[in-house]
Amino acid sequence: MATFQNQATITYGGVTLASNIVTGEYTETLTVTKTPVVATYAAGGKITYIVSLVNAGTAALSGLTLTDDLGGYPAAGGTAYPLAYQDGSIRYFANGVLQPAPTVNAGPPMTITGIDVPAGGNAAVLYEAGVTGFAPLAADAFIENTVTVTGGGLVDPVTAQATVTVISAPQLSITKGISPDVVGPDGVLTYTFRIENCGNTAITDADDLVLNDVFDPILSDIVVTLNGAPMPTTDYTYTAGAFATVPGAITVPAATYAQDPDTGEIT
Repeated sequence: MATFQNQATITYGGVTLASNIVTGEYTETLTVTKTPVVATYAAGGKITYIVSLVNAGTAALSGLTLTDDLGGYPAAGGTAYPLAYQDGSIRYFANGVLQPAPTVNAGPPMTITGIDVPAGGNAAVLYEAGVTGFAPLAADAFIENTVTVTGGGLVDPVTAQATVTVISAPQLSITKGISPDVVGPDGVLTYTFRIENCGNTAITDADDLVLNDVFDPILSDIVVTLNGAPMPTTDYTYTAGAFATVPGAITVPAATYAQDPDTGEIT
């Protein structure tokens, strides 16, 4: 939407008089919305966006260009892009009918050219963006990106914005080690379990995490430590080779994240 002003004058007998100034607004016939199919994201995930264009005018809008900033933000002395266009994911519909794929420049920023919107009709552009290593992952983080539509005789660019928020949840992995891996009948074994949390939410005692294992051959005279300290015998059970921790006895803190000052990448 743009504003305009004008003023009239009259001249008589060498005198010029000016009227008051009137102000009007010029409203584009095109409206644009951008919607994520799912409004959350996780590290390494993908987001599908739908850009809807509605033409309220009596003439078709042809040769439009869509530019998506892919959520770019200042970092490491430049611009970091938390999203990246997924090659081949573009779909373009006019009045609900699938059209030939338009030309896409992945960028960043990404541009889509050759979009037409029929008179009194609509168009929809769908595409997928991958979450990059520059996406913020801490609790309450979000990615905000903007699509800008230009060309086709538009007086001013038309923009639409979309926001997706990071999934707040733990993301656990577990690895098991054995030392030594060759042992005699009366030997001593050490099993090590490493539980890691790459998520932005801690595992607390309320989550009732349980570690289970069944040892074969059966172990005897076991000693259990947690984070290097003896684990109370009330926090686990061990019967006939079956080991299990008491629900909630093990907690795992949330991950912490750092952004490289030179590259902007988040780890």
